[in-house]
Amino acid sequence: MSAVPNGVAASRAGRIVFVGSETDFEARVRTTPDAVVVDAGGGTVLPGFIDPHTHVVYAGDRREELRRRLAGATYAEIAASGGGILSTVRATREASEDALVDSARVRLAEMLRCGTTTAEAKSGYGLDTATELKMLRAIRRLADVQPVDLAATFLGAHEIPKEYRDRRADYIDLIVEEMIPSVAAGGLAEWCDVFCETGVYTPEESRLILEAAGRAGLRLRIHADELAASGGSEVAVQVGARSADHLLFVQPGTARRMADAGVVATLLPAAAFYLKLGRFAPARMLIDTGVAVALATDINPGGGFTPSMPFVMTLACFAMGMTLEEALVGATLNAAHAIGRDADVGSLEPGKRMDAVIVDGEVVDLIRVGAPSIAAVVKNGRVAAGARTSSAPTPPA
Repeated sequence: MSAVPNGVAASRAGRIVFVGSETDFEARVRTTPDAVVVDAGGGTVLPGFIDPHTHVVYAGDRREELRRRLAGATYAEIAASGGGILSTVRATREASEDALVDSARVRLAEMLRCGTTTAEAKSGYGLDTATELKMLRAIRRLADVQPVDLAATFLGAHEIPKEYRDRRADYIDLIVEEMIPSVAAGGLAEWCDVFCETGVYTPEESRLILEAAGRAGLRLRIHADELAASGGSEVAVQVGARSADHLLFVQPGTARRMADAGVVATLLPAAAFYLKLGRFAPARMLIDTGVAVALATDINPGGGFTPSMPFVMTLACFAMGMTLEEALVGATLNAAHAIGRDADVGSLEPGKRMDAVIVDGEVVDLIRVGAPSIAAVVKNGRVAAGARTSSAPTPPA
């Protein structure tokens, strides 16, 4: 990415047709009488943020777990007492599809106000075929009723449901033989994900599920090495996953193999922060090893309490050793690549969608936590949040 002082970006029908200096714009571009000008007011125009790892669709409320965590309870202790993912599973199974759409729409509006214009959205709080499909249908509906573009991910392997705890092989068979074919037949997801973690899915189980998903035409990603060195990042290399996510415990040797295989490291520092894990992913090591690093919020009911990619960028800079420029690329172009959208979004280039964030100041103002630094968000060439619209200009002679 490079800066264009006194720059202009112009679009038609939601697609960028020009990016360059004001002088070149005046010489080369003729605006239509009904053109709308969005004045950055001396601020900075950036690509819209891409959030490549979210659990934005769910039912229920787990904020009580946050209070318990602040009082010293661990993630494992909360899960063992009936909280955690399985708590959300109970609520999501009971919720209607309409209710899931309505609640997620509010969260997506918060994300949009924070500059997110494209996001990945996972299932994974159903853990039975009917509810997983219900969640994916809700994601498809959400793509039509609000501005943020969504990339749907099937995450039936998010946990072992309570009713299968004593026969986990049967649940894995259900994922492989019923859920994945149903998802693929309905065209309900582009991606398949697995939570490869100690106490959840083993590397062998994860590979089995992902290989079945790949045969069904789904693209692959994986939760890896979040709570321990689970082997998930090695599975990502073995199956050719586009992205391995979390990676708090990834090792340098595996990072080199990820770089060679083109696996993106999608890092979620806000999750580590809110879960009080006591460490963050080794972003500096990954970057120095040649791994493309993307950033995401991991918005979810239990440990992803921020909709804000700028806050994630702040943590990336101050907790993971990334430069501001690296964090910006991680929240835009690399994040777009992590969900296979880099040909369409993630940078301000002719031919791509006119998705942009207008910062009321310089790029560094984004990491002033709590400051209202985003003046407006543009989606497909229209102001979708904030207000920086002027009347149509007089076409140049």
